[in-house]
Amino acid sequence: MELQKRKIIIVGAGHVGSHAGYALISQGLCEEIVYIDTDRKKAAAQAMDLFDATVYLPKRCLVRAGDYTDARDADLLIVAAGPLPDMSKGQTRMDTLSQTIAIIKDVVENIRTSGFEGIILNISNPADVVTHYIQHALDYPVKKILSTSTTLDSARLRRAISEAIGVDQKSILAYALGEHGESQMAAWSAVTIGGKPLSQLQKEQPETYGALDLKAIAAEGKAGGWHILAGKGSTEFGIGAAIAEVVRAVFGDENRILPVSTLLTGQYGETDVYASVPSVLNRHGVAEVIELALTKEELEEFHKSCQTMKENFELALTL
Repeated sequence: MELQKRKIIIVGAGHVGSHAGYALISQGLCEEIVYIDTDRKKAAAQAMDLFDATVYLPKRCLVRAGDYTDARDADLLIVAAGPLPDMSKGQTRMDTLSQTIAIIKDVVENIRTSGFEGIILNISNPADVVTHYIQHALDYPVKKILSTSTTLDSARLRRAISEAIGVDQKSILAYALGEHGESQMAAWSAVTIGGKPLSQLQKEQPETYGALDLKAIAAEGKAGGWHILAGKGSTEFGIGAAIAEVVRAVFGDENRILPVSTLLTGQYGETDVYASVPSVLNRHGVAEVIELALTKEELEEFHKSCQTMKENFELALTL
């Protein structure tokens, strides 16, 4: 019997790529990671640093630097290449689109010629638009290319709710939907606390749950990444954990539901746009999109977010 070795390519050996790698090896989610970066010296150094760490981790994982020829037999490829927004100039993730696409064009061509046929997980920002661009450029099977997108924003929203009500975030289910960026929206009608709908708790306990400022909480969840970026210059640990969660769902064939960005084909009344929605993930990638019963107001917010991404995708095609 031949044991299967799970192999992951990480394109980009910067802050996010390196922390993604550490999250993967610390949780024992693969047997081999190959870093690819235009800065080959940095890729080799990150790989060596991570490989040294595996001596004291529960499971061995070979971590090394390589090139796109290593992608041919890989199971999953993470795209983590691109610039961070310049806060001093007031940039948003979407404002980095032209810079990111310039980098992604080279990545796309290398993937095309590598023979890679596995799952592509993009985290390069603006995540939803860039994922759509890669899928379009490669004409890649839709189910096999996705972005973590609001997997992380949903965690930040859960933290913000937790801080407001004093209940642990793991007991809260909440989704940020649409863009991993400024136009994202909180699906309040789908929020549950310990399995109980927030809307019901607001009626039963108006003095506490009914007094919550939902707009302020949603804004705090959306601003989480900016707080981190302002404080230390990059986000690392949260996105690393989010990546690991998605990879676990895929490699474990879990049929786990997570908010990821996938191409919508009529769901939520939207077509031809990558947007983050609850989706069933398994070894095939995105197996199914779950349609929440959003309110009329929430759907309007979601459509606005999708329109933003459609417009920027059209712009990306001209770059």
